[in-house]
Amino acid sequence: MTNSSSTQTDLPLKLSGWAVILGASSGFGEAISLELARRGMDIVGVHLDLRSTMPNVERIVGQIQALGQKALFFNQNAADEQKRKEMCDQMAAQMTSQTAGAGSPRVRVLVHSLAFGTLRPFLPTGDGPTDVIGKSHLDMTCDVMAHSLLYWTQDLLSRGLLGQGSRIFAMTSSGSHRVIAQYGAVSAAKSALESHCRQLAFELAPRGIAVNALCAGVTDTPALRKIPGNEKMIAVATERNPAKRLTTPQDVAGAVAVLAHPLAGWISGNVIHVDGGEDIAG
Repeated sequence: MTNSSSTQTDLPLKLSGWAVILGASSGFGEAISLELARRGMDIVGVHLDLRSTMPNVERIVGQIQALGQKALFFNQNAADEQKRKEMCDQMAAQMTSQTAGAGSPRVRVLVHSLAFGTLRPFLPTGDGPTDVIGKSHLDMTCDVMAHSLLYWTQDLLSRGLLGQGSRIFAMTSSGSHRVIAQYGAVSAAKSALESHCRQLAFELAPRGIAVNALCAGVTDTPALRKIPGNEKMIAVATERNPAKRLTTPQDVAGAVAVLAHPLAGWISGNVIHVDGGEDIAG
């Protein structure tokens, strides 16, 4: 037994087709993009980056292409309705121009890993002026981190890009069932996201499409570093986890690769913990 967090990339787990990764330029999205490319998938990456962080995006694209896979990346707001439709149209044009295997969906994997929301308390703390959450903050957080999964699914499905054998994964967190300071809006979004996954799993089952939420353990990502008190969260999670380490993006990427395999098609409608037992030890 080993505590290594590295995925065994020499395992004979081969995949094919396109994967659409929402939030592809860092954290979970980056790791999943690269892992699926290693397994033989072409990658559509949707990200929102400033000029200062574009070199990292270019590095990811270069690594995907070096693996012999196609990389179609969009620097756009994934929650913008018009931009989403335009991107889906471009994907459809790109994918339908290629020959797919008989009966194979164009998009084999859709991953929702969008981390953009408001971190504010619901009520004043009593320790001086406090910026409490408002309607626009809550609406934006839930729209980006939850509802956008449904809209992307609808648009890809309407263009014939999802079908028998497709997989949909959404990144949730323990905030869906635990209280974290100033995390209330994101907690609401994660709870809604899990609900959307259950409903989509139910409605997409007749089409042979599986949908699951993945709940990673505490992971040192750029998104985590934005949460107040993240240093304490890291320390507590490291101590609580039975393996005495944090979850890594690569742990999650490996789980997505396994669950994307055709043999895992009957796994649907779940919240799957990818945390080394961290949640049960809490």
